[in-house]
Amino acid sequence: MKKIQVGFLLSYDYQKMRNSIPPVYAGADQIFIAIDKDLRTWSGQKFDIEPSFFEWLIAIDVEKKITIYRDDFYVPTITALENDSRERFLLSQQMGIGNWLVQIDADEIFIDFKKFVQTLRKHDHFLNTPEKNPIQIAGYLINIYKYLDEGLLYVEEPTKVMLATNYPNYKVARKTKERIIYTDNILLHECLSRTEAELQFKFINWGHNAEINPSFFEKWRKATQDNYKELRDVFYLNPSVWKKLGYLPTKDLEKIKQYIPLDQKLQVSRRHLFLKNFGQWFKTLKLFNSNEAPTFESYFK
Repeated sequence: MKKIQVGFLLSYDYQKMRNSIPPVYAGADQIFIAIDKDLRTWSGQKFDIEPSFFEWLIAIDVEKKITIYRDDFYVPTITALENDSRERFLLSQQMGIGNWLVQIDADEIFIDFKKFVQTLRKHDHFLNTPEKNPIQIAGYLINIYKYLDEGLLYVEEPTKVMLATNYPNYKVARKTKERIIYTDNILLHECLSRTEAELQFKFINWGHNAEINPSFFEKWRKATQDNYKELRDVFYLNPSVWKKLGYLPTKDLEKIKQYIPLDQKLQVSRRHLFLKNFGQWFKTLKLFNSNEAPTFESYFK
Protein backbone atom coordinates (compact mmCIF):
# COMPACT_ATOMS: atom_id res chain seq x y z
CA MET A 1 0.00 0.00 0.00
CA LYS A 2 0.92 3.69 0.13
CA LYS A 3 1.35 3.75 -3.61
CA ILE A 4 0.80 6.64 -5.99
CA GLN A 5 -2.22 5.41 -7.94
CA VAL A 6 -3.28 7.61 -10.85
CA GLY A 7 -6.71 7.35 -12.46
CA PHE A 8 -8.14 8.71 -15.71
CA LEU A 9 -11.72 8.66 -16.97
CA LEU A 10 -11.80 7.85 -20.68
CA SER A 11 -14.61 9.45 -22.67
CA TYR A 12 -15.17 11.43 -25.87
CA ASP A 13 -12.00 13.54 -25.37
CA TYR A 14 -9.74 10.51 -24.89
CA GLN A 15 -7.23 11.73 -27.49
CA LYS A 16 -6.14 14.45 -25.04
CA MET A 17 -4.73 11.68 -22.83
CA ARG A 18 -1.83 11.48 -25.27
CA ASN A 19 -0.63 14.69 -23.55
CA SER A 20 -1.81 13.99 -19.99
CA ILE A 21 -0.55 10.42 -19.42
CA PRO A 22 3.17 10.77 -20.37
CA PRO A 23 3.99 13.47 -17.75
CA VAL A 24 2.75 11.22 -14.90
CA TYR A 25 3.88 7.82 -16.18
CA ALA A 26 7.31 7.68 -14.52
CA GLY A 27 6.09 8.91 -11.12
CA ALA A 28 2.98 6.73 -10.84
CA ASP A 29 3.06 3.26 -9.32
CA GLN A 30 0.00 2.28 -11.33
CA ILE A 31 -2.28 4.01 -13.82
CA PHE A 32 -5.95 3.06 -14.14
CA ILE A 33 -8.11 4.08 -17.09
CA ALA A 34 -11.88 3.76 -16.53
CA ILE A 35 -13.99 3.15 -19.65
CA ASP A 36 -17.74 2.65 -19.79
CA LYS A 37 -18.37 -0.87 -21.06
CA ASP A 38 -20.82 0.42 -23.69
CA LEU A 39 -18.82 3.58 -24.52
CA ARG A 40 -21.39 6.02 -23.12
CA THR A 41 -20.91 9.47 -21.63
CA TRP A 42 -22.42 10.52 -18.29
CA SER A 43 -25.42 11.75 -20.28
CA GLY A 44 -25.79 8.44 -22.12
CA GLN A 45 -24.47 9.51 -25.52
CA LYS A 46 -22.28 7.04 -27.40
CA PHE A 47 -18.71 7.69 -28.45
CA ASP A 48 -16.08 5.70 -30.35
CA ILE A 49 -12.42 4.98 -29.68
CA GLU A 50 -9.96 4.59 -32.52
CA PRO A 51 -7.93 1.33 -32.27
CA SER A 52 -4.74 3.38 -32.72
CA PHE A 53 -5.26 4.86 -29.25
CA PHE A 54 -4.96 1.45 -27.59
CA GLU A 55 -1.95 0.71 -29.76
CA TRP A 56 -0.40 3.92 -28.45
CA LEU A 57 -1.16 2.91 -24.84
CA ILE A 58 0.55 -0.44 -25.33
CA ALA A 59 3.57 1.24 -26.91
CA ILE A 60 4.11 3.74 -24.07
CA ASP A 61 3.39 1.23 -21.27
CA VAL A 62 6.94 -0.09 -21.15
CA GLU A 63 6.73 -0.83 -17.40
CA LYS A 64 3.27 -2.46 -17.58
CA LYS A 65 1.72 0.08 -15.23
CA ILE A 66 -1.54 0.71 -17.10
CA THR A 67 -4.76 -1.14 -16.24
CA ILE A 68 -7.97 -0.75 -18.24
CA TYR A 69 -11.03 -0.87 -15.98
CA ARG A 70 -14.33 -1.42 -17.79
CA ASP A 71 -17.64 -1.12 -15.94
CA ASP A 72 -21.18 0.24 -16.23
CA PHE A 73 -20.67 3.95 -15.54
CA TYR A 74 -23.96 5.28 -16.90
CA VAL A 75 -27.05 5.17 -14.70
CA PRO A 76 -29.97 6.80 -16.58
CA THR A 77 -31.95 7.60 -13.41
CA ILE A 78 -29.34 10.01 -12.01
CA THR A 79 -27.79 13.23 -13.32
CA ALA A 80 -24.60 13.54 -15.36
CA LEU A 81 -22.83 15.05 -12.34
CA GLU A 82 -23.92 12.15 -10.14
CA ASN A 83 -22.64 9.72 -12.78
CA ASP A 84 -19.35 11.65 -12.72
CA SER A 85 -19.01 11.26 -8.94
CA ARG A 86 -20.08 7.62 -9.06
CA GLU A 87 -17.49 6.68 -11.68
CA ARG A 88 -14.72 8.36 -9.72
CA PHE A 89 -15.69 6.43 -6.60
CA LEU A 90 -15.80 3.09 -8.42
CA LEU A 91 -12.44 3.83 -10.02
CA SER A 92 -10.92 4.64 -6.63
CA GLN A 93 -12.09 1.29 -5.28
CA GLN A 94 -10.07 -0.37 -8.03
CA MET A 95 -7.07 1.81 -7.18
CA GLY A 96 -7.22 0.71 -3.55
CA ILE A 97 -7.92 2.68 -0.36
CA GLY A 98 -4.70 2.97 1.60
CA ASN A 99 -2.92 4.51 -1.38
CA TRP A 100 -2.81 8.04 -2.72
CA LEU A 101 -5.76 8.21 -5.10
CA VAL A 102 -4.87 10.74 -7.78
CA GLN A 103 -7.47 11.54 -10.44
CA ILE A 104 -6.48 13.58 -13.48
CA ASP A 105 -8.88 14.55 -16.24
CA ALA A 106 -7.91 13.82 -19.83
CA ASP A 107 -7.43 17.53 -20.58
CA GLU A 108 -5.15 18.24 -17.59
CA ILE A 109 -1.37 18.19 -18.06
CA PHE A 110 1.02 18.17 -15.08
CA ILE A 111 3.91 20.59 -15.32
CA ASP A 112 6.02 18.71 -12.74
CA PHE A 113 4.52 15.44 -11.50
CA LYS A 114 7.75 14.46 -9.73
CA LYS A 115 7.31 17.52 -7.51
CA PHE A 116 3.69 16.51 -6.82
CA VAL A 117 4.79 13.02 -5.75
CA GLN A 118 7.23 14.62 -3.32
CA THR A 119 4.36 16.71 -1.97
CA LEU A 120 2.22 13.62 -1.39
CA ARG A 121 5.04 11.76 0.33
CA LYS A 122 5.25 14.52 2.94
CA HIS A 123 1.70 13.60 3.95
CA ASP A 124 1.95 9.79 3.87
CA HIS A 125 0.83 9.60 7.51
CA PHE A 126 -2.71 10.39 6.31
CA LEU A 127 -2.76 6.96 4.63
CA ASN A 128 -2.56 5.04 7.92
CA THR A 129 -6.23 5.43 8.91
CA PRO A 130 -7.75 7.33 5.99
CA GLU A 131 -11.36 6.75 6.97
CA LYS A 132 -10.73 8.56 10.29
CA ASN A 133 -8.81 11.49 8.80
CA PRO A 134 -9.91 12.06 5.20
CA ILE A 135 -8.19 14.85 3.29
CA GLN A 136 -7.88 16.25 -0.22
CA ILE A 137 -4.73 17.55 -1.89
CA ALA A 138 -5.31 20.50 -4.21
CA GLY A 139 -3.22 22.10 -6.91
CA TYR A 140 -3.90 24.84 -9.45
CA LEU A 141 -4.93 24.88 -13.09
CA ILE A 142 -3.76 27.27 -15.75
CA ASN A 143 -6.85 27.30 -17.93
CA ILE A 144 -6.24 27.53 -21.66
CA TYR A 145 -9.11 29.57 -23.05
CA LYS A 146 -8.50 29.38 -26.79
CA TYR A 147 -5.81 28.38 -29.26
CA LEU A 148 -5.02 31.03 -31.85
CA ASP A 149 -2.94 30.85 -35.03
CA GLU A 150 0.34 31.85 -33.38
CA GLY A 151 -0.29 31.26 -29.69
CA LEU A 152 -3.01 30.86 -27.09
CA LEU A 153 -5.20 32.77 -24.66
CA TYR A 154 -5.28 31.68 -21.03
CA VAL A 155 -7.12 32.76 -17.90
CA GLU A 156 -4.84 35.06 -15.88
CA GLU A 157 -5.63 33.70 -12.42
CA PRO A 158 -4.95 29.98 -11.77
CA THR A 159 -7.90 28.07 -10.32
CA LYS A 160 -7.81 25.37 -7.67
CA VAL A 161 -8.36 21.71 -8.54
CA MET A 162 -8.70 18.66 -6.29
CA LEU A 163 -6.01 16.22 -7.39
CA ALA A 164 -5.71 13.51 -4.76
CA THR A 165 -7.38 12.08 -1.70
CA ASN A 166 -6.71 9.38 0.84
CA TYR A 167 -10.40 8.49 1.15
CA PRO A 168 -12.75 8.75 -1.85
CA ASN A 169 -16.09 9.74 -0.37
CA TYR A 170 -16.73 11.97 -3.37
CA LYS A 171 -19.68 14.32 -3.12
CA VAL A 172 -19.37 16.42 -6.29
CA ALA A 173 -17.03 15.05 -8.99
CA ARG A 174 -13.55 15.03 -7.35
CA LYS A 175 -14.66 17.01 -4.30
CA THR A 176 -15.06 15.08 -1.07
CA LYS A 177 -15.86 18.18 1.02
CA GLU A 178 -13.16 17.16 3.52
CA ARG A 179 -10.16 19.16 4.71
CA ILE A 180 -8.06 20.49 1.81
CA ILE A 181 -4.27 20.82 1.76
CA TYR A 182 -3.41 23.44 -0.86
CA THR A 183 -0.14 23.08 -2.78
CA ASP A 184 1.59 25.08 -5.51
CA ASN A 185 1.55 22.22 -8.03
CA ILE A 186 0.51 23.49 -11.46
CA LEU A 187 -1.29 21.82 -14.38
CA LEU A 188 -2.27 23.08 -17.81
CA HIS A 189 -5.98 22.67 -18.43
CA GLU A 190 -7.08 22.28 -22.05
CA CYS A 191 -10.71 22.66 -21.06
CA LEU A 192 -11.71 25.00 -23.90
CA SER A 193 -8.93 24.30 -26.41
CA ARG A 194 -11.27 22.63 -28.89
CA THR A 195 -13.36 23.44 -31.92
CA GLU A 196 -16.78 24.93 -31.30
CA ALA A 197 -18.45 21.64 -32.26
CA GLU A 198 -16.24 19.77 -29.78
CA LEU A 199 -17.09 22.30 -27.07
CA GLN A 200 -20.80 21.96 -27.72
CA PHE A 201 -20.50 18.17 -27.36
CA LYS A 202 -18.42 18.53 -24.20
CA PHE A 203 -20.96 20.83 -22.56
CA ILE A 204 -23.88 18.54 -23.41
CA ASN A 205 -22.18 15.51 -21.87
CA TRP A 206 -20.33 17.18 -19.03
CA GLY A 207 -21.22 16.71 -15.36
CA HIS A 208 -22.09 20.43 -15.06
CA ASN A 209 -24.12 20.53 -18.27
CA ALA A 210 -27.15 22.12 -16.56
CA GLU A 211 -25.09 25.13 -15.40
CA ILE A 212 -23.60 26.39 -18.68
CA ASN A 213 -23.62 30.18 -19.13
CA PRO A 214 -25.73 30.81 -22.27
CA SER A 215 -23.65 33.85 -23.30
CA PHE A 216 -20.32 32.03 -23.15
CA PHE A 217 -19.93 31.24 -26.85
CA GLU A 218 -20.41 34.85 -27.94
CA LYS A 219 -17.27 35.97 -26.09
CA TRP A 220 -15.30 32.82 -26.92
CA ARG A 221 -15.92 33.15 -30.67
CA LYS A 222 -14.75 36.76 -30.88
CA ALA A 223 -11.69 36.45 -28.61
CA THR A 224 -8.46 37.22 -30.52
CA GLN A 225 -4.88 38.31 -29.86
CA ASP A 226 -5.97 41.87 -30.63
CA ASN A 227 -9.00 42.18 -28.32
CA TYR A 228 -8.38 39.75 -25.44
CA LYS A 229 -7.38 42.57 -23.05
CA GLU A 230 -10.83 44.09 -23.45
CA LEU A 231 -12.77 40.94 -22.58
CA ARG A 232 -14.00 40.39 -19.04
CA ASP A 233 -15.96 37.69 -17.19
CA VAL A 234 -15.35 34.81 -19.59
CA PHE A 235 -16.11 31.68 -17.55
CA TYR A 236 -18.51 29.12 -19.02
CA LEU A 237 -20.49 28.74 -15.75
CA ASN A 238 -20.59 31.83 -13.51
CA PRO A 239 -18.89 34.34 -15.89
CA SER A 240 -17.17 36.42 -13.19
CA VAL A 241 -15.09 33.45 -11.99
CA TRP A 242 -12.69 34.07 -14.90
CA LYS A 243 -12.15 37.83 -14.98
CA LYS A 244 -9.32 38.46 -17.49
CA LEU A 245 -7.29 36.73 -20.19
CA GLY A 246 -3.57 36.61 -20.95
CA TYR A 247 -1.63 35.62 -24.04
CA LEU A 248 1.29 33.24 -24.66
CA PRO A 249 3.08 33.47 -28.04
CA THR A 250 3.33 29.68 -28.52
CA LYS A 251 1.21 26.54 -28.63
CA ASP A 252 4.15 24.20 -28.10
CA LEU A 253 3.73 22.33 -24.80
CA GLU A 254 7.41 22.30 -23.88
CA LYS A 255 7.77 26.03 -24.57
CA ILE A 256 4.64 26.73 -22.50
CA LYS A 257 6.24 24.92 -19.57
CA GLN A 258 9.23 27.25 -19.88
CA TYR A 259 7.05 30.38 -19.90
CA ILE A 260 5.07 29.51 -16.76
CA PRO A 261 7.85 30.11 -14.17
CA LEU A 262 8.59 33.47 -15.80
CA ASP A 263 5.05 34.85 -15.53
CA GLN A 264 4.11 36.02 -12.04
CA LYS A 265 0.41 35.95 -12.94
CA LEU A 266 0.70 32.16 -13.31
CA GLN A 267 2.28 31.57 -9.91
CA VAL A 268 0.61 30.69 -6.60
CA SER A 269 2.07 32.83 -3.82
CA ARG A 270 3.23 31.49 -0.48
CA ARG A 271 0.96 33.96 1.27
CA HIS A 272 -2.05 32.65 -0.65
CA LEU A 273 -1.20 29.05 0.26
CA PHE A 274 -0.61 29.95 3.92
CA LEU A 275 -3.97 31.68 4.24
CA LYS A 276 -5.84 28.87 2.46
CA ASN A 277 -4.22 26.15 4.54
CA PHE A 278 -4.65 28.06 7.79
CA GLY A 279 -8.34 28.41 7.01
CA GLN A 280 -8.65 24.69 6.38
CA TRP A 281 -6.77 23.86 9.60
CA PHE A 282 -9.04 26.19 11.60
CA LYS A 283 -12.14 24.69 10.00
CA THR A 284 -10.95 21.19 10.91
CA LEU A 285 -10.23 22.30 14.48
CA LYS A 286 -13.82 23.54 14.87
CA LEU A 287 -15.19 20.23 13.63
CA PHE A 288 -12.79 18.11 15.68
CA ASN A 289 -15.42 16.96 18.16
CA SER A 290 -17.86 15.80 15.51
CA ASN A 291 -18.44 12.04 15.64
CA GLU A 292 -20.07 11.78 12.24
CA ALA A 293 -18.48 9.13 10.05
CA PRO A 294 -18.02 9.81 6.32
CA THR A 295 -20.88 8.44 4.26
CA PHE A 296 -21.29 7.76 0.55
CA GLU A 297 -24.12 9.08 -1.55
CA SER A 298 -26.92 6.63 -2.19
CA TYR A 299 -26.02 6.26 -5.83
CA PHE A 300 -22.67 4.72 -4.87
CA LYS A 301 -24.47 1.68 -3.50
